[in-house]
Amino acid sequence: MSDKTPVSTSLKIYFRLLSYVKPYVGYFGLSIVGYVIFASTQPMLAGILKYFVDGLSNPQAVLFPTVPYLQDLELLQAVPLLIVLIAAWQGLGSFLGNYYLAKVSLSLVHDLRTALFDSLLNLPNRYFDSHNSGHLISRITFNVTMVTGAATDAIKVVIREGLTVVFLFIYLLWMNWQLTMVMLAILPVIALMVGSASKKFRKQSKKIQVAMGDVTHVASETIQGYRVVRSFGGETYESERFETASRDNTFKQLKMTKTGAVYTPMLQLVIYVAMAVLMFLVLYLRGDATAGDLVAYITAAGLLPKPIRQLSEVSATIQKGLAAADSIFEQLDESPEVDSGSVEVEKATGRLEVKGLSFQYPGTEKAVLHDINFVAEPGQMIALVGRSGSGKSTLANLIPRFYHHETGQILLDGVDIEEYTLRNLRRHIALVTQQVTLFNDSVANNIAYGDLAGAPREDIERAVEAAYAKEFIDKLPEGLDTEVGENGVLLSGGQRQRLAIARALLKDAPILVLDEATSALDTESERHIQAALDSVMKGRTTLVIAHRLSTIEKADQILVMEQGQIVERGTHAELLAMNGYYARLHALGLDEPESENV
Repeated sequence: MSDKTPVSTSLKIYFRLLSYVKPYVGYFGLSIVGYVIFASTQPMLAGILKYFVDGLSNPQAVLFPTVPYLQDLELLQAVPLLIVLIAAWQGLGSFLGNYYLAKVSLSLVHDLRTALFDSLLNLPNRYFDSHNSGHLISRITFNVTMVTGAATDAIKVVIREGLTVVFLFIYLLWMNWQLTMVMLAILPVIALMVGSASKKFRKQSKKIQVAMGDVTHVASETIQGYRVVRSFGGETYESERFETASRDNTFKQLKMTKTGAVYTPMLQLVIYVAMAVLMFLVLYLRGDATAGDLVAYITAAGLLPKPIRQLSEVSATIQKGLAAADSIFEQLDESPEVDSGSVEVEKATGRLEVKGLSFQYPGTEKAVLHDINFVAEPGQMIALVGRSGSGKSTLANLIPRFYHHETGQILLDGVDIEEYTLRNLRRHIALVTQQVTLFNDSVANNIAYGDLAGAPREDIERAVEAAYAKEFIDKLPEGLDTEVGENGVLLSGGQRQRLAIARALLKDAPILVLDEATSALDTESERHIQAALDSVMKGRTTLVIAHRLSTIEKADQILVMEQGQIVERGTHAELLAMNGYYARLHALGLDEPESENV
């Protein structure tokens, strides 16, 4: 955010924020009509006092001598009647203004919230790598609430109190323009004070939003990792971490409140000094005005400080909203995943060819993959082995285009994967990773997820059986309709893994990527899964990244990776005969998952 042109930037953000109001412009118009009605009643109330004071000396005086049907209405009846009518008129304006503006602002917040969430669904993986989840969640919850303030409370105050000030000034000019011009001299001082406070509010509000993101981040990490926290005695550490983040947030909130607490009374003092000067001038220059005229003028002038004070206070709300809107638009302006492809095929055969592939993560200098070349024919099983950090998972992530590679080619059925539309490309790839993600929904809905939603029950049951998950699902309270809890917390690691494999089987994609998919399974479960995988791999191209030799011994080709390069390739027997990298991994006990990360 440039500090050189804060006013133009603020206006730019505010107008962009207001562009979201376009679909609700009718409701917005109705609310403005309501506030015009409300504001018009303020000088009316001051005017009534003139007739009340004049009526003290002559209650029988006629208020509307020239109006038919009302020429006999004396001040005695007219003043109380008009007060009731003005109150009813003000009530109507207040309802129209408040209700329809709330309708607009809540709709605007809903639109922004969904736009933010939808943008998250389309952002590239690198965005999630560089932004923690706490700040992203805080943006959707806390920041959008701040925008509500700018969109509702601020607009309400600006329109309602702004119009009130305008109507009162018009009335004062009409009553005595010379005195009113003296009052106007104080406005530049007020404008200066509002401007300097606005800058402070904006800076402080940005800091508060970052601090709030920290609070959400620490809380969500602790909630998600509560098992680790408890098993490693991290309670004190997490408590201190949260306390520090919360205290930082409290300190910044307090700093902002202090700015407002100092600034508002100072502004009020300036306004009341102006009022004191005005009262002196009214008494000094009363001329031939009646007592009623003077009381009405002083009353109208006395009604000005409240709306002016509220207009000055709204600056803080607007600055909070603008700082929040700035961070929201920053995310909305992020480029979505690159999807320049146009090729769509109904069903790929699954021939996968990687040619001269090199890759480095955005923002880093070190290449993770160097000159990778291999071909996987339809139905073949290719296994990737190597020490942790050798680039196996990165290679698996490039196939569904989770990251964009600059050097080399990945071809599916002879067509560069960049030429496929993202949605179509990913439809041909079923991915099962070590980190299984399950949603707080039924077992059936977790298997038939996304594009698979609405799959026939028989197909789900077949996938369950093929993944050897039927045995434990049948024992669940409601079978396939049992809720699994947040991220499948009610299931064991092996059970979650089998559900993920059932999901991949139901997808029936020509390419299967198993990224350490059997590492969470006990030997018994793995034997079942292995039998299932043997049958599902038929006719499918399978890329396996595995901890255990038993998973990869039957691979058509094993690629041994070291520091991002393929250093050996061949079948299990061929590689053992070479007595190289693979043989060393084998000797170290690759078969034991605990002893070596591969």
